Amino acid sequence: MKARIIVALAALALGAAAWFALFRDGQAAAPEVRFATLSGKSFATSELRGKVVLVNFWATSCVVCVKEMPRMVETYKKYAPRGYEMVAVAMSYDHPNQVAEFARSRGLPFQVALDVDGSIAKSFGDIRVTPTTFVLDKQGRILKRYLGEPDWAEFHNLLDKALGDPA
Repeated sequence: MKARIIVALAALALGAAAWFALFRDGQAAAPEVRFATLSGKSFATSELRGKVVLVNFWATSCVVCVKEMPRMVETYKKYAPRGYEMVAVAMSYDHPNQVAEFARSRGLPFQVALDVDGSIAKSFGDIRVTPTTFVLDKQGRILKRYLGEPDWAEFHNLLDKALGDPA
């Protein structure tokens, strides 16, 4: 039993080390994935180049995700005119009808994508914890990864820098 626990912990540590090596803030390009939105739109990560992009992995059953969503909406409305885009990626275990109802009832103004087979989460480092959020620069590189709700002041400062000072 102890041996199994040690092996499991070692595997977890190796996986985490590999993830951090691949996705260090500001070092790695975001993976090339295709998003399929609730509205039927389909686009790839590369098609978002030229914009600062937030990719947020979330679930309707995630208390922190639901709590942070109004701030995500405020942030989107504030920064979208400056070239900011947001894609809220619903986890594969979230039923599409629940995701659609959540987006409709809260008037989410940004792209909401379904990850029905889990391939998008897998491409971003096998995301399992929600919320997990990535901020991508205009060249498609990962600037920052957040686990849980971000520090909003720090997050907005990061967006201001990535977008350039407001005119």
